Amino acid sequence: MKKRVILIAALFALAAPMGSFAATNHGDHEGHGGHQGDIAHQEVTDGVKATFKVMGMKEHLKALNMKMPKGMKETHHLAVEFKDVKSGKALTAGEVKVKVQNPDKSSQTKVLMGMQGHFGADFDLSKKGKYGVMCKYLLKDGKVRNAKFWYTVK
Repeated sequence: MKKRVILIAALFALAAPMGSFAATNHGDHEGHGGHQGDIAHQEVTDGVKATFKVMGMKEHLKALNMKMPKGMKETHHLAVEFKDVKSGKALTAGEVKVKVQNPDKSSQTKVLMGMQGHFGADFDLSKKGKYGVMCKYLLKDGKVRNAKFWYTVK
């Protein structure tokens, strides 16, 4: 039992520097012009402009000076940036959930993590075809908003 507790404590101690390293790298990347990637969709809902970007994982990790981990099944990074339409100010506090319907009708659902200037998560978009992207988000103003669009992998 004591060995298990020590092992778990050691894993947490090792994981903390890795998390801060990733956040630091992401912050450096953000300083070079914001999150990169193809704009997949933009829309305005209740005064908030949502911009969705999709980037291949290899390209995304390269921009962060990281290498693709072996065995990683996610092939794309999905990022969404929210801005107040009137002020142009980035809205970075809130909860964001995305469901991706795959071409074979199966689906993936993830909570997007808040990063510097955007929310993001990695998805498996390895099959060619149309993906349905459905996003539900709650920002600091307390309003729940939705966005839906199709993204095609060629």
